[in-house]
Amino acid sequence: MMNCLEFRREKLADPRRLSPGAVAHLNDCAACRLFAAEINENEGRLAGVLAMPVPEGLAERIVLRRKTGTRFAPRLWAMAATVLVTLTFGFRQWKDFASQEYARLAIEHVMHEPESFTTTRLADPQLFRSVLHNFGGELQASLGTVRYMKLCPVPEGTGWHIVFENEAGQLATLILIPAKRMKAGAEQAQVGGWNAIARPGGQGFYAVIADSPDNLAKADRLVRQRVRWRG
Repeated sequence: MMNCLEFRREKLADPRRLSPGAVAHLNDCAACRLFAAEINENEGRLAGVLAMPVPEGLAERIVLRRKTGTRFAPRLWAMAATVLVTLTFGFRQWKDFASQEYARLAIEHVMHEPESFTTTRLADPQLFRSVLHNFGGELQASLGTVRYMKLCPVPEGTGWHIVFENEAGQLATLILIPAKRMKAGAEQAQVGGWNAIARPGGQGFYAVIADSPDNLAKADRLVRQRVRWRG
């Protein structure tokens, strides 16, 4: 039988379609029916905004420009507010499932966004440097080519999902998760062929994910050598 965590993941991944197992769980769980109703209401509000063309990466740029004091046109603020409300809503629903298994959760996040390895999104080195700086990290030297950046709801808040390609052409993921402090100095996990290590840094902790232990070791070493964390 599907449990509440599995149901909520499926509902957040595709609010308009549920598997037979999810429908069966929904019929038996009052808490998840309330959760689903809130998701549906939020989807309805978002639909009106998404009917208008929204510049790619609007939410991400709003978050960064708020920190620098740059102003947006009122229409863009309204659209961005709705997008950010949606991200905040996702964070609020995930918060109940927080745990100390940060490396495993990072892998699960990557597995839910396979498009991050085939899509180019906000691939701007200066934007990456700003994201890192605002999180509490100073880039000492390039990690390689940034291919993908996205602001995502994560188990402990709203964080950054970043994919970069090193000088050898190997892809790795860097996830920046604010607010939560790790109890351990480092934590590793392996799930479904993916490998991850989570470490404290910046405003909370970061995780590096790669497709093999060897590639993880290289990517982790690169981040540790080329990013200096404040605090």
